Amino acid sequence: MPASRWQPAYVGIGSNLDDPERQVAHACAALAALPLCSALSVSSAYRTAPMGPQDQPWFVNAVAGMLTQMSALALLDALQSIELHFGRDRAGERWGPRVIDLDLLLFGKSRHDSASLQLPHPGLETRNFVLLPLAEIASDALLPDGRRVGALADGLPVNGISRIGALSW
Repeated sequence: MPASRWQPAYVGIGSNLDDPERQVAHACAALAALPLCSALSVSSAYRTAPMGPQDQPWFVNAVAGMLTQMSALALLDALQSIELHFGRDRAGERWGPRVIDLDLLLFGKSRHDSASLQLPHPGLETRNFVLLPLAEIASDALLPDGRRVGALADGLPVNGISRIGALSW
């Protein structure tokens, strides 16, 4: 069911398998094609150290922002359908290697806490691989508690992350 009005939504994108930069770019194209969504903006790509097991390739991460008339749960379903299309296996190791990972980070000023969706995304404010690209495209965005994305990003260490540059999608 569509939301009653346009809502800003931000999606974290990551990959460390099968040409990760290409996977992230293809995911951006898939996000741009979603129904009831428009005005896609995408951060630069960043090369980042893995958060989980260290014996895996580094990740390529980015963040996409959009306006959507979908509900948060409908958008989450759409993101998971894209992951499935790309060959994502959710039964794999937690924080292990993956061909694509799409996380709904923020959805307007919504808070949500259920087994299937937590908003804002858990750990958002402590993960430089999420906050730095998010701040690049939405520095003034506010978390539901009123904290500004840019201020949170300014306080994070930049070790284990380097900007690759613009994605071509």
